[in-house]
Amino acid sequence: MPRTALPGLPPPRPIPLKERVSIVFVEKGRLDVIDGSFVVVDKNGVRTHLPVGGLACLMLEPGTRISHAAVALAARAGCLLVWVGEAGVRLYAAGQPGGARSDRLLYQARLALDEDARLKVVRKMYALRFGEDPPGRRSIDQLRGIEGARVRAMYANLARVHGVHWRGRRYDPSEWDASDLPNRCLSAATSALYGICEAAVLAAGYAPAIGFLHTGKPLSFVYDVADVWKFETVVPLAFRIAARSPVQPEGEVRRACRDAFRKANILERLIPGIEEMLGAGGLPVPDAPPEAQPIAILEEPKLGDAGHRG
Repeated sequence: MPRTALPGLPPPRPIPLKERVSIVFVEKGRLDVIDGSFVVVDKNGVRTHLPVGGLACLMLEPGTRISHAAVALAARAGCLLVWVGEAGVRLYAAGQPGGARSDRLLYQARLALDEDARLKVVRKMYALRFGEDPPGRRSIDQLRGIEGARVRAMYANLARVHGVHWRGRRYDPSEWDASDLPNRCLSAATSALYGICEAAVLAAGYAPAIGFLHTGKPLSFVYDVADVWKFETVVPLAFRIAARSPVQPEGEVRRACRDAFRKANILERLIPGIEEMLGAGGLPVPDAPPEAQPIAILEEPKLGDAGHRG
């Protein structure tokens, strides 16, 4: 059968990540595409339209169902779907908005497998995170230990500043209610940050699992990226909210994260930041992707054509 270009104009390009709203949570609703629009339908049949093409990440909480059409539209629009636990405090699974590129994946893998390049990337992450170069002649394991000590000290200092009783970063994802208030606020805040960082990693064409400081986890690179901005954005606000002991801390944390991401222009900075980290490895960077070509499809046989079955 002949191949023809899809009729009409080429599909519009997705909105750049830096121009999108960072994150939206959906709880207890059905996501579907109705009359061409991405909507959430509640139990009473009320529709709420979501501009999925203008969102970086859509967090789906328990009680949410999503249709095949809605998943397909989100993927075409470049919106990451993430299935999370109640209040967005656990990440169970994530979709793929279609940004992965084989050349970028191979570039990332080469950096991770080259010991010298990987160390340079980790040192750059350290410098971006703390605003100073790391100590010289240190291995990745040694840098990981130095970073861990600094992070624990920063947690303790923020707890003192906000008057929060702090016993250390202790939490069990399977026992959410067993965590104390500061740890619950921190988990909710970092979960929101992980969501938009994963969206940025995928939009840039990289693999969330191929990390440099973090390794062996499905979101290792996401954790690497998020750590660079964690103390600039979500950690201080988590302690600030914990100090007030609100009735619904997770909800307050999510709204505060949304505002903090907007104030810090985080979406505009994430992908350039990722490129800066990886570029420090010193390996050749892949060229920009080629211009998109019109989609080619197989022409459907018409009624009366040989081989058509009614």
